[in-house]
Amino acid sequence: MIGNALVVEDERGVRDLVRRYLEREGFSVVATESGAEALRCLAEQPIDVVVLDLGLPDVDGDEVLIGAGKDDVPVVVLTARGKVSDRIHGLELGAADYIAKPFSPRELVLRVKAVLHRSANGTGHDSRLCLGDGRLLIDQVRHEATLDGRLVPLTPTEWSLLTALGASPGRVFTRYELANRLRGYEFSGYERTIDSHVKNLRHKLGEDADSATIVQTVAGVGYRMGLGRDDET
Repeated sequence: MIGNALVVEDERGVRDLVRRYLEREGFSVVATESGAEALRCLAEQPIDVVVLDLGLPDVDGDEVLIGAGKDDVPVVVLTARGKVSDRIHGLELGAADYIAKPFSPRELVLRVKAVLHRSANGTGHDSRLCLGDGRLLIDQVRHEATLDGRLVPLTPTEWSLLTALGASPGRVFTRYELANRLRGYEFSGYERTIDSHVKNLRHKLGEDADSATIVQTVAGVGYRMGLGRDDET
């Protein structure tokens, strides 16, 4: 079994199609048409990835997306809302990927697998990244980040952003590079949301744009990790 997938889709035909393709690939699948039921499943069952339609009959899909993010469960949005503004909104809320209908079931499965792979392995090769003389610890096996001994709660997107920067401290990443690293493919427009994710990440690290020493802004270029790797000093 690859993992436990939760499919949240109110159209039965689409729901059954997605479930069938995921099960062929070895996923254990729980499927529901209800957003409220999806939130219960996330609270009561071990879920590795969610395939989510945003247009649900009871609970707004955004609520499920946010709820999954709080539990650090990656979400692949599958929706008829295909405008660029809709995609940017979903990605800003923490979606790991965004697919507009009509869609290819085979492509969906490949993207779900890619999301799981990125979630399990992070963006670096070391399992533990220690930075700033032990101030910041990024444990990619436990999927945890601690700053000064304090656990930092991160959404999947914030986690991917932090591990990308932490794996290459001092290196300046453009917004475009970070967007491609976080998503694993090019998405025109997503790089505009990187600033929002950096702002949220800084807030959780106890910083803001003026006092940032961990996630630093390089004017006119992008961002870099301001703490050095302990194993490189």
